[in-house]
Amino acid sequence: MRVGLISDVHANRPALDAVLDDMPDVDALVHAGDVVGYGPFPSEVIELFRRRDVVSIQGNHDRAVLGDFHDNFHEIPKSAALWTADRLTDDELAYVEELPIERELCDGRLTVAHGAPGKPNTYTYPEDFDADLLGDESVLAIGHTHIQAKATFDEGIVVNPGSVGLPRDGDWRAAYAIVDVDAATVDLRRVEYPKEETQAAIDEHGLPEVLIDGLEHGELVFGRAKRSVTDSVE
Repeated sequence: MRVGLISDVHANRPALDAVLDDMPDVDALVHAGDVVGYGPFPSEVIELFRRRDVVSIQGNHDRAVLGDFHDNFHEIPKSAALWTADRLTDDELAYVEELPIERELCDGRLTVAHGAPGKPNTYTYPEDFDADLLGDESVLAIGHTHIQAKATFDEGIVVNPGSVGLPRDGDWRAAYAIVDVDAATVDLRRVEYPKEETQAAIDEHGLPEVLIDGLEHGELVFGRAKRSVTDSVE
């Protein structure tokens, strides 16, 4: 069972197209949350998720588009979420709303959570990867930090495939992973994409300019989460 694992697409259709074009044949496509938010192509990404039968969970930006803002949600992603909500159809909003918070897949051998199991808004950085995060699954897939990393323990593997749409680890290329659930192996991958298309659309639609720079350099500087704040939702 080979899974194409993606996360944090954030409505960046050119980046998603590049990842799917680069990805080898897999048995399933799995997404660890934040289908929309930030990016300028929310309807196009939802359409592609549906057409390709991407198995997704709900991320914090997906919830923000539905109006679920927390007290420490930064004004920049909030403005992008409001812009997104105004442009999605009722059917598209229903798609986002119906996404589950977590999933257990592959007969329980793969768990998908956005932040951490049972803590969807928690930032789990690579240095926080620990065997205690694992339950009965062989592979725990998480997202949220936009930082690509994996760690192997006797109990299993913890992996963040990185962000397709807005990496925050200093590498602007779109990130993804190939997970072999049977062999319990993970291959981390990056692929270039025409980021100028997304940058131009951000400018055209009046989305926050900081996102253009973030796509250029693979980092957002307005509000990286503090590890001591377990429920930050930036």
